[in-house]
Amino acid sequence: MKTFPLRIGTPDGLLFEGEAERIVCRTITGDLAILAGHSNFCTALGMGHAHVALPDGTVREAACIGGMLSMMNGTCRVMATTWEWKEDIDEERAAKAKARAEKLLEDKTLDERDYRMAEARLKRALLRLDVKG
Repeated sequence: MKTFPLRIGTPDGLLFEGEAERIVCRTITGDLAILAGHSNFCTALGMGHAHVALPDGTVREAACIGGMLSMMNGTCRVMATTWEWKEDIDEERAAKAKARAEKLLEDKTLDERDYRMAEARLKRALLRLDVKG
């Protein structure tokens, strides 16, 4: 299968740079797969499971939370708000974050803003646990 140059970064730094056969990410409009030869494209990333297929046949999975993806002139660049490779996810920490968020959501005195923040924390924890699972 043909490959293309891929760079994945976050505000904390570069996480991947190399050749890929495919990258699949959740965008704000649904899942998107990029292959070699894809037309120029730019989109905002949503929150979801992502994976990168490498030329050696391995597939690396990750949790992606927000950011941008662009495919310009044959090179794909991902600048994610959060990108955690499956092997880097701390399952115990994610489980504790899930429990804290669920406890917060039980509080009937939360205002709308705090409720939405707790919902977002729960969604992030569930995504991490799903990717790790």
